[in-house]
Amino acid sequence: MMRTYTFSKTLVKELQADRAVGLAAEQAFFYMLSLFPLLILFLSMLPYFSIDVERVMFFIETALPPQTAAMIEENVISVVKGDNSGLLTFSVIGTIWSASAGMNAFIRAMNEAFSVKTHRPLWKARFLSILLTFGMLVVLIIIFVLSIFGELLLDTITSYLALPEQTEVLFQILRWVLTIIVMIALLCCLYYFAPRINISFRYVLPGAITATILWQLISLGFSFYVNNFGNYSATYGSLGGVIVLMLWLFLTGLSLVIGGEINAILKKSASARNNLDR
Repeated sequence: MMRTYTFSKTLVKELQADRAVGLAAEQAFFYMLSLFPLLILFLSMLPYFSIDVERVMFFIETALPPQTAAMIEENVISVVKGDNSGLLTFSVIGTIWSASAGMNAFIRAMNEAFSVKTHRPLWKARFLSILLTFGMLVVLIIIFVLSIFGELLLDTITSYLALPEQTEVLFQILRWVLTIIVMIALLCCLYYFAPRINISFRYVLPGAITATILWQLISLGFSFYVNNFGNYSATYGSLGGVIVLMLWLFLTGLSLVIGGEINAILKKSASARNNLDR
């Protein structure tokens, strides 16, 4: 119990010293700029898989706050239903540069968490952010496949076989667990490659798990608050969806910073113990 209290106290001090709120706000701004290019790139691939628009919107509504999902619904429908061969080419070549801006902000936040003094050259940092952005896109596609095609697979199986209700529930739980595992694996890779420091995977796993849990709780809690208490449309009018999106991205960035700070504390503690042993 005492160790938990000491660790929490250290975490709060590190978050204050490293300007966690400011880093989260910076990430939210660049994520906002990156979200729509990434969305265009992601959606441009979907017509080749012959996926219903309703299923696409269901996935987006579960991942984004409701007001934000409603705000982009028209654009999603037009992209999914349209002929996007040229758009896909442009997206791959052009929008990935803009989309990597959010990852660049994440890299800077992680270097701040680990107190990195010497940063990568500009071209190396941008190249790394582009690679990590591509990796994140692949993971998003995997999560999408688990969400959409997992449901299709279950519908297909149940149409031929009368599965017990317990089996269907177990399948849904398994799909959710796999999604969580994929998200943790993604964050482990991001926390491992982002800071310019040598770090073992055992020091990135705790932060990845924490950030995943925090992000899930934040998304659920924020959606509940917006649906039941936060009437942003009455206050901001047509900008309500944008305000909700910015707040959600800020909280997402904050959860990522907290995960990175946890990894940094564990790494610094291990280094201090090793120096004492010597």
